[in-house]
Amino acid sequence: MRPPQPDARPVALTIAGSDSGGGAGIQADLSTFAAHDVFGTSAITAVTAQHTRGVDSSHVLPRSEVAAQIDAVVGDFDVGAAKTGMLASADLVSLVADRAADASFPVVVDPVMVATSGDRLLDRDAEAAYDDLLAEATVVTPNADEAAVLTGIEITGVDRAVEAGRGLLERGVDAALVKGGHVPGETITDVLVAEADTVGDRGATVGNGDEAGEIVDGAFVATFEHDRVDTEATHGSGCTLSAAIAARLARGDDLVDAVGGATDFVARAIENHYDVGTGPGAVNPQADRRTVD
Repeated sequence: MRPPQPDARPVALTIAGSDSGGGAGIQADLSTFAAHDVFGTSAITAVTAQHTRGVDSSHVLPRSEVAAQIDAVVGDFDVGAAKTGMLASADLVSLVADRAADASFPVVVDPVMVATSGDRLLDRDAEAAYDDLLAEATVVTPNADEAAVLTGIEITGVDRAVEAGRGLLERGVDAALVKGGHVPGETITDVLVAEADTVGDRGATVGNGDEAGEIVDGAFVATFEHDRVDTEATHGSGCTLSAAIAARLARGDDLVDAVGGATDFVARAIENHYDVGTGPGAVNPQADRRTVD
């Protein structure tokens, strides 16, 4: 009889909607966790009929079912980090805020409000319910449109992103990563604004020693730049980014390293996207493991 060879690895939890097309939501999150050698667990909030062109329909699960999933995971696994995605209703936002308040692990909040295709994924009552969840978040990762909804600030460049990030800190979040993918330009600049004590003493450098940011008026501000890839195949990019941050936090990275590594990871996932469906395609969380015959 052969002895077992168990594989012990960190555990992460995604609380998000299911994408029947496989490119975003729970499916993208679990693929991203696996790419980081993290064991993925999930609590599904909604089931969507979705593909590379858009969202056809969405069915929100009852609060009790979502709560049961979260409690089952947290009650059995040593969760190292969690992320949220599509929460769909004010009731589910409130539930997740309650569970996040009791969590002993970092929580990454991706305030999914609008799909890449432009379809709304969150009702307006739920948008207004985000204050309690933001107050429990380790980092929130809005794109420019979501940051505008949450703060009333139109993101036109780095300065406005920093302003929006500071506004989110005032609402209780420890850190905000305002994504620049929806801001026109040859370069994509993601802006991290964090409470100074969140980044610790090492502050201004990322793990490879590159300059990352500085303390400005009491807050840590860092920018992460990548050349824009000439493609519309960005379906699932926001889910993949927040999942990558959560996976890296679960593995023990500090916040700045986690964000820097995750933005690099997503840039590669977009460049090497999946050419699937009749729409533009979807990001590829397994790009780093791609083999060529």
